[in-house]
Amino acid sequence: MNGLSRKVSGSPGLPVVLFLHGFMGSSADWQNVIGAIRDRALCIAPDLPGHGTSLGLTPDTSYTVEGAARAVVNTLDELEVGCPVIVGYSMGGRLALYLSLRYPERCAGLFLESASPGLESEEERTARRAADEEKAKRLESGDFEKFLGDWYRQPLFAPLEEDEGLLRRTIESRRRNDPLELARSLRGMGTGSQPSLWGELESLAVPALAVAGGLDGKYAGISSRMARISPRIEPVVIPGVGHNVRAEAPAEYAALLLRFLDRLSLALGEAEPVP
Repeated sequence: MNGLSRKVSGSPGLPVVLFLHGFMGSSADWQNVIGAIRDRALCIAPDLPGHGTSLGLTPDTSYTVEGAARAVVNTLDELEVGCPVIVGYSMGGRLALYLSLRYPERCAGLFLESASPGLESEEERTARRAADEEKAKRLESGDFEKFLGDWYRQPLFAPLEEDEGLLRRTIESRRRNDPLELARSLRGMGTGSQPSLWGELESLAVPALAVAGGLDGKYAGISSRMARISPRIEPVVIPGVGHNVRAEAPAEYAALLLRFLDRLSLALGEAEPVP
């Protein structure tokens, strides 16, 4: 398989929204959000390389940020979609930002959740690549359950522990992935492997909302800093939630997205038809 599997829902003739999931996620992660907006948009949710059923891609560069960006653009071409609004979470948010800057003609607006432009210095990127390589080796070691347990014990995901049901459902959904494919993704699309986009933010040409949880100080700070660099970016902090805003505050998240789409409605113009 060389293309991305995807789910398409909603009606042709509506504005198009492209959803990009995070690491260890899949198109299924967006089910509730899509359910909340499907009468207002045509929704496209691909499985990114190494996730869901987008497996065994060739060449190996398909698992890089640029390779994933080309695969997403190819998916849009196959569906005859030109310029969607792009929604991205974490890894998918980094990819969304990359698409908006490197393929600006394919993005009408950005809705970023817990996303960053990457690491600025080569020293930081080198250290992160080494850390990600260790994680990739663990994924390949065969003890996926322990990896998942350790992953969600990171401070970044601490708020999830307040809701045992949500944490259990999150881990259960992650088990559906292939750990060997996740290792390929981590090596190619990890934060240390992507180019820093900080120096390109000033050239961002579309409106963007950078959403972060109030309990996620790191990404709330990143969102505010991005807004100071680019006048097109508006930071939004949702109190009382952490890194996974969509799962922890679904109603507020959907309302924010709908308001953002309303703001973009004039700029979007006529919707792109999908067969």
